[in-house]
Amino acid sequence: MTPALTVNLLRVLFVTFCGTIGGIAGAEMQQSAPLGIATGVVFGLLVVLADRLLKGLSLRAFSSATFGLLLGLLFANLLMASQVLRFQPESTQWAARLIVYCTFGYLGMMLAMRSNRDEFSLIIPYVRFARETTQHEPLVVDTSVIIDGRIADLCATGFLSRSLIVPRSVLAELQTLADSRDPIKRERGRRGLDILNQLQRSREIEFTIHETTDDAELDTDARLVRTAKVLQARLLTNDAALTQVARLQQVPVLNLADLALALRPVVFAGDELELHLVKEGRDAHQAVGYLSDGTMIVVNHARPHLGSTATVVVSSALQTAAGRLIFAELKGGADHRAPQMRAAS
Repeated sequence: MTPALTVNLLRVLFVTFCGTIGGIAGAEMQQSAPLGIATGVVFGLLVVLADRLLKGLSLRAFSSATFGLLLGLLFANLLMASQVLRFQPESTQWAARLIVYCTFGYLGMMLAMRSNRDEFSLIIPYVRFARETTQHEPLVVDTSVIIDGRIADLCATGFLSRSLIVPRSVLAELQTLADSRDPIKRERGRRGLDILNQLQRSREIEFTIHETTDDAELDTDARLVRTAKVLQARLLTNDAALTQVARLQQVPVLNLADLALALRPVVFAGDELELHLVKEGRDAHQAVGYLSDGTMIVVNHARPHLGSTATVVVSSALQTAAGRLIFAELKGGADHRAPQMRAAS
């Protein structure tokens, strides 16, 4: 049974229960039983309406509002205990008490709901609420990240949260890819499902499939953003367009492509590298090697060392439309070239 159907069933049962209690109460008070049933049903419907209106209120906001209400009532009680209205008529005192309690209760709730948990330590000395670190904040996972395959290793390192949420729409997208006639898409989909099974079996990762039924008219990206916003979670993706859309809607988002770009090796002029030369360069004397992040390094006068690993010294770097291009020289270049020159002579 889907969550939406379960919630609607509970609402119907609650309204039915209220109508039954109203009928019994009407009969016991020797009133009209149908009138009691109608009263109970109306009361139940009002409660259900209030539930619908409070749909966007989270448990965290409710607890903050309750705490603020208690503080407001405490200050109001202290003010009224001063007996500043003791010479006023009883009706005036009653009206003043009502106004003071309502005002302080309202202000307390609003201030508490707008405050973060660290600010409560100013009110309750020596008490600080546990900070919710990024390692415990849930992550809503995108299809591209699952197919990428690095998520399991990243969660194992502890740099990312181990609480992963996979919306049902993402799972359906992976199933569609796995059943595709295109062999490349089918392989990607099956690899994604295998990674999900691996994550689900892991004891170190809290893996949850989120059921959503009220956003069928939205596309997959919109569902991901909406799910992250509703669950107050961060979105983990490799999609640059989805990243921009999420940030425009003020949804915290982590992009693995940005992370890989930030963690790429930093190379400066004068740095020495052990580089495996894999292919020829554009010029006759050049050889090319690659760093672990795919950055290409062109080594001058290194053609005789093609296929081997050589120590090179970075001479300059150039930023191109395709990425960084680094130029280097063999360490002790003259000594490396001398045997070849003598052999040629």
